Amino acid sequence: MTTAIGGEAEVYAELEAEPRRAASPTGRTLRRLLRKKLAVACLVVIAIFYAAGIFAPLLAPHGYSEQNLDLSFSGPSVDHPFGTDRLGRDMLSRNMYAARTTVVVTLATVLAGGFVLPLGLGLLAGYRPGAIDWAINRAGEVLSSLPALPMLLLINASLRTRFVDLVSWFEDRIHYHGLTSSGFADYFLIFSALSLFGWVGGMRLIRTQVLTLRSAEYVLAAEASGAGTWRIISRHLLPNVMPLVLVGVSASLGAVAGSEIALTFLGVGIQPPHPSFGALITDGASRTVLENHPQLLLVPASIVASLIFAFNLLGDALNDVITPGAR
Repeated sequence: MTTAIGGEAEVYAELEAEPRRAASPTGRTLRRLLRKKLAVACLVVIAIFYAAGIFAPLLAPHGYSEQNLDLSFSGPSVDHPFGTDRLGRDMLSRNMYAARTTVVVTLATVLAGGFVLPLGLGLLAGYRPGAIDWAINRAGEVLSSLPALPMLLLINASLRTRFVDLVSWFEDRIHYHGLTSSGFADYFLIFSALSLFGWVGGMRLIRTQVLTLRSAEYVLAAEASGAGTWRIISRHLLPNVMPLVLVGVSASLGAVAGSEIALTFLGVGIQPPHPSFGALITDGASRTVLENHPQLLLVPASIVASLIFAFNLLGDALNDVITPGAR
C-alpha cells in the first residue's frame, strides 16, 4: 500500500513538472491563432476600436458635448472629418467617446458575466457534484428560461431612476459628486443586467468539460497524493478549460456590444449627454437626416458592423484552432 501511494506521488510530481516543460494549452492556442492572417486582421480592428475608446479623452479633437450651433449639420471637413450633428458637435469625437462607452460596458460585462461567473461556477459545479452543482444549475435554468431582451428592457426601465437616486444619495454621504455626471449609474446597471443573463451558457459548457476531466488519470493521481480542491482546479482543470473560455469571451464580446447598443437604441441604455452608438444611430436614422446627412448614420453603423463582424470572425478562428476537426 505504501509503495502504491509512493508511486502515485511520483506520478503527481511528474505531472506537476509537466507544465514547465511543455507549453500550456492556452499558449498553444494563442500561437496557432496568430498564424491565421484573418484572425490577426480581426485583432487589429478590435485593438484600434478599443484604443480609440480607451484613449478618447486624449485623442478626440473636441469634447463629446462641445456645441457650436453655427456649425449645425456641417459636412465633413478638415476640422470635422465626420461632420457635425444638429447641435454642431463633432461626430468624430462623439464616435470615439461612444467607442469608450462600448469598451467600458463590454469589458465589465465580459469580465463578470463571461469570465468570472461562468468559469468559477462551471469549475465548482463540474468538480463538486451535489448540492453546489444542483443549486448552480437550478439558478441557471431559471435565468435561461426568461426572455433575455424583454427582461433587460424591464430591469433597465424600472430600476434606473431608483438606482440613480441611490447613487446620488451615496454621493451626498461621501461628499463626492462625480459618479452621476460620469454616467456610472447607467454603466453599472447595464453591465449588471447583461452579466445576470450572460453566464449560464458558458457555465454549462465549462461544467461539461470539467465532468470529463475530473476522471482523467492526472486528476485522480493528484487527488490520491492529497492535493486540495483549489490546487486541482487551478493547476489541472483551469488550464484545460481556458481555450473554451477564450472562445466564449470572443463570441460574447460582440453579443454584449450589440446588446448595449440595442438597449440604448430603444431608449433604456446609456442616457444623454453621454454618447453611445445606439444614440448616434437613433439620431441619424430619421428620414430627413438620412437624406441630407447620411454620414451621421453610416459612420456609427459602419463602425458597429465592423466591430461585431470582427468579433464573429475571431470567434470562428478560435473555434477552428481549438477544434480543427469540427470544420
